[in-house]
Amino acid sequence: MGKSKSRKFKRTQFSPNNKHGNNAGEEAIEKVEEEGEAFSSAGDLLEKLQSPSPDIREFACASISRLVQQTQVIPSFLQRDVVRCLGPMLLDKSFAVRETAAGALRNLSACGGFEVCDDMVKQDIMTPLVALLKECSAGFHSNSVLSPKSKDEQKNYTEDVANEAINLLWNVCESSSRAVSVFSKEGLLDVVMSCLERHSENVELAVSAAYCLQTVTEDNPELLCRLTPSSLQVLESVMMSSQSTMEHLLLRTLAAGCVWNLKSALPSSSQAETLSAVMRILSNSLEVDAGQAILELKEQESRRREEGKEREVQPCSDRPGEETGSREGDCMEEGDEETGKPNTSPDNDISDLLPPKNEEVKQATALLSAQQTSLEIIVNMCCSDDPSDDEWEELSSSDESDMCAESSLCECSGVQVLSPLCLSAEIHTALISFLLPEKVLKKTEFPSSAALDTCMKCPAWKSLVKKMHQVQCRALFCLHNMLSVMEGEALGGVVALQALAEHLSQLVFSQPEIPKEDEFLEAVTSAVRSLLQIMASRNIPQCMSPQQLIGLCEAAAQCSHTSVRVNAIAILGITGSTLAKQHHTADKLQMIGSFLLQVATKDPSLVGTGEALDALFDVFADGVEAERAARHIKLLPALRTLQPVFKAKMRKEGREKYSPDQLCVLDNVKVNLRRFISYLETLEKKPSP
Repeated sequence: MGKSKSRKFKRTQFSPNNKHGNNAGEEAIEKVEEEGEAFSSAGDLLEKLQSPSPDIREFACASISRLVQQTQVIPSFLQRDVVRCLGPMLLDKSFAVRETAAGALRNLSACGGFEVCDDMVKQDIMTPLVALLKECSAGFHSNSVLSPKSKDEQKNYTEDVANEAINLLWNVCESSSRAVSVFSKEGLLDVVMSCLERHSENVELAVSAAYCLQTVTEDNPELLCRLTPSSLQVLESVMMSSQSTMEHLLLRTLAAGCVWNLKSALPSSSQAETLSAVMRILSNSLEVDAGQAILELKEQESRRREEGKEREVQPCSDRPGEETGSREGDCMEEGDEETGKPNTSPDNDISDLLPPKNEEVKQATALLSAQQTSLEIIVNMCCSDDPSDDEWEELSSSDESDMCAESSLCECSGVQVLSPLCLSAEIHTALISFLLPEKVLKKTEFPSSAALDTCMKCPAWKSLVKKMHQVQCRALFCLHNMLSVMEGEALGGVVALQALAEHLSQLVFSQPEIPKEDEFLEAVTSAVRSLLQIMASRNIPQCMSPQQLIGLCEAAAQCSHTSVRVNAIAILGITGSTLAKQHHTADKLQMIGSFLLQVATKDPSLVGTGEALDALFDVFADGVEAERAARHIKLLPALRTLQPVFKAKMRKEGREKYSPDQLCVLDNVKVNLRRFISYLETLEKKPSP
């Protein structure tokens, strides 16, 4: 069967924590209880941006920043040209106005989504943003003679404004190829590098810059050709930094991801050494026991509270659930850290997008973000860079070839320093050398129950629960890709593969009910699918019974994501094909065949229907047991009934909903269906086995 290509993992953004205009934000929030009032507030606040008073302009920016965290309010501001109104504020004479304006645009871009970001670029937000970033970069290196107090204020304001601006840049570059092009042409790489250079003094700014750089360096040959040796030296210095905080661990991990994106621009003489350095950072990140670290950080917080040293954080029982970020959720509350109250209405709860005001939560979030990022980097190392449709990479179950994902290099100036095959071999060796398969497998386990209980008891820590589960899902995707591209012997051979099957079986079947969360189902079905494929190809027995797998597939069949349903179908196709070669398996084949027929008949997507038909072709292609089962479930009349329905659905929906590549595969399924019906008709004329 075809292997599913893992998706690229895009992170949501997190918004600024402005230190100005908190009262403005509080008052403005109260004005949006009714949609009409929201529209009125939008007009009033945008008018205040023209005030000659910097305090009023700051008030307006801070209020807008808080209001746009509520998605139902955003259209009111967009109708009033909020982007064109706020854009000039990025270059306001007041640094406080610049910071709050950048924060407002950052929240708008984060909470508004891809379409809003793209619209912001179309409305030329990049022009003032580029000017602001270049001015901030120049300010980092300013030699102006200032009084100590003024110099201190200048330094803080410049970095705070830069942090908001970098996050805004990151948001729009994630959503708009035009923004990425402007990034390259305007030389913003130097600006981002200047922010990274400040990692010793301002790790928050450096982390924001690293996230942005990781985004813009992905599949961007234009930027690769503008890369200079000094830029690579900055990344090298970040990767070699020795600070032990979790934020610095996250920063080093992000820098490793940037270097991976830039690998084709590295001199061939240093690629092996650089790959080793990248793998070492990923290994160091994943070897930390996150559950134990969270418990230790919680104890540290408790000791700090008991010692009366807390100055800025309220008791956890008084705070809503929060999460940070480094991009694990933009949309953060603005205003005073003591009194700011985010919107927590059930219908518009953004608590999981808010950054922590608690140092221990901040460190725990950074650790989980580092581990999630590490796993995402490994996923991308082990998957093809060739573009494909996300919904139809699991295409034909008749295609038994492994679509081995060898990481291909981008080209810069027409030169490709290492071939994909050579690099793939190096990656394979490096993964094994740093024990990354074992560390990835460890992360596929359910999060520590003690850590989960601790976090659930305290609202300020509760957002970590979601992040712990995200790390587990990323690890399962990572396992899926590793199984797709690595030889069984490299993963430990037959014994290790059977142990892995036991492990995945425990994950799925040890609980009273199969977990139904979409992300977990997609991740675990991807891993099970890849494992069963490799075990079937080597005739290795596995521990999961057809009854258990059908239970998993029944849960997956309820999922709205086509990829989850396709994984489930493929799992049964692999299992059925294996059983068809064995003796006394007709009863099990009947169960599998009945389920696949039901999916082929009822799945809302032609993708699911096509995969189910393909699986039926495989399972009932040959063998006495398969013939007996096919007769019992009346496979032939069922397919005869389904054939005209499938053809009609292709004619009606094909060109409107599916790509040319998908239609090509569906055409093949249609042809194979006709041939398979003819084959079954031939069998029908034979005596029953």
